[in-house]
Amino acid sequence: MILFTGIISNLGEILHVTEKSEGLCRVTIKSGYDPNKIAIGASIACSGICLTVVARGRTRQRRFFAVDVAAETLRVTTAGGWRSGTRLNLERSLRLGDELGGHLVSGHVDGIAELVARKDLPDMAQMSFRVPRALSRFIAPKGSVTLDGVSLTVNAVKGDTFSMLIIPHTLKVTTFGALRKGARVNLEVDQMARYAARLLAATQQQ
Repeated sequence: MILFTGIISNLGEILHVTEKSEGLCRVTIKSGYDPNKIAIGASIACSGICLTVVARGRTRQRRFFAVDVAAETLRVTTAGGWRSGTRLNLERSLRLGDELGGHLVSGHVDGIAELVARKDLPDMAQMSFRVPRALSRFIAPKGSVTLDGVSLTVNAVKGDTFSMLIIPHTLKVTTFGALRKGARVNLEVDQMARYAARLLAATQQQ
């Protein structure tokens, strides 16, 4: 089982998006990862989406890797809006013995959240996101959530909106520093919350 932690290890930038066939795009991403240490078939979370490496190398002294993105992923994630110059939060898959700095993340996006408010504070930013109503039941105060691949802790929840404080380090090393009202991000709810809800539903049906 492929897992991530929600701790971003690199910021990537899309070099180009090429349509290979109907419903399939190849995305080439500039990154700081050593291409010699990326295996073909390896999984990399790209702004929270688990994608498989199909090519890697160097061009004009730029390191890059490429992934294929299928129609369903383009439809249900922000990948459908990726263009040349889009910046992505990147994370290599978790290996046995690695430190679990965030929380267990699968890279399977549940839906898209929208940034509805941002308040810049000294060295931090308070952000509020609206999520699809069907997913709001999985989000709780002090619980974990993954947005564009970043493991974050929820501060408050009200209906289908939740808020959190983004610390200086996260603003610096992820795409969150550039997020503005109206931005759409990939949402993955905490796996434990999903399983707990499923168990509760099964119990109520008995």
